[in-house]
Amino acid sequence: MRRLRILVLMHPDFMPPETTDGYTAREINEWKTEYDVVSTLRAAGHEVRPLGVQEEIKPVRDEIEEFKPHVVFNMLEQFHHEPVYDQHIPSFLELMKVPYTGCNPRGLILARGKDLSKTLVHHRRIAVPAFAVFPMRRKVKRPRRLALPLIVKSLNEDGSRGISQASIVDTDEKLIERVAFIHERVGTAAIAEQYIEGRELYVGVLGNNRLQVLPVWELKFGTMGGQAIATEKVKHDPDYQERVGIVDGPAKSLAPELRARIQRTAKRIYRTLGLDGYARIDFRLSADGILYFIEANPNPEIAKSQELATAAKYDGLDYPALLHRILMLGISRAKAGVSVG
Repeated sequence: MRRLRILVLMHPDFMPPETTDGYTAREINEWKTEYDVVSTLRAAGHEVRPLGVQEEIKPVRDEIEEFKPHVVFNMLEQFHHEPVYDQHIPSFLELMKVPYTGCNPRGLILARGKDLSKTLVHHRRIAVPAFAVFPMRRKVKRPRRLALPLIVKSLNEDGSRGISQASIVDTDEKLIERVAFIHERVGTAAIAEQYIEGRELYVGVLGNNRLQVLPVWELKFGTMGGQAIATEKVKHDPDYQERVGIVDGPAKSLAPELRARIQRTAKRIYRTLGLDGYARIDFRLSADGILYFIEANPNPEIAKSQELATAAKYDGLDYPALLHRILMLGISRAKAGVSVG
């Protein structure tokens, strides 16, 4: 492909160094996605300019006017330290008429609220855990229809922020305590949903109109004690992952018809939530074979070691080819017209 000018937007704290030499696994884990994207695009011959953005939009406009990128590779998951503002960056890029990678603003909004995404998906007759939302500064009272045990999460945060073994509650007293923890420590409303005992499955989807569904992937919890859930430590602590044997890989022992149904369901959810670019759809498969939609992750982490990239490689799409596909999806969407609507 021709050499492109690519502006890569990221959080200032994750601006990667030129090399990983001399850094620990924990340090690299902070900016591994940004490093992998920037270094791989440069190795492919593109002119790549990373830009850390958090408080001001003006630097983005200045770089667009001076650098004149063919495409912006968007890896921002928050702005002004607020995840709910993530959709404003692609909105701004659309106003500037600059192609960008990842999901459109409308899809980001629909996927961000776990309650809204579950409601929309349930309307399509796809199973979701029963849930209730507990807004900030409101009394916590469990609805009678919502049976214990429950798992309590932030309504808007991703990356398993605020999730630990204490997130699973089996009494009303523990529910009140954990909702208060989310309100005070995470700073968002809380959602308490039916805890589904079962397998943790992920399905990556690529595309705008014609979709490519990646192989069904599974997060395996090794010797982890307690409940098998994707806590913050499971997601982000490489030492802990190695110690207890947390790994991900192709989901084994799935009947062909079940595997196909999971992939079809992921595609239906992707379309229901108006997603494009690329996303990861998260499921729980219960012991009795019921597939529950948990959440959608537009613009998920795409480091070489993360689930979307490893599933793509398993499907024959190596990392440089994956990034090339993501770039082309952003450029083709811009050529097709404004994506919001």
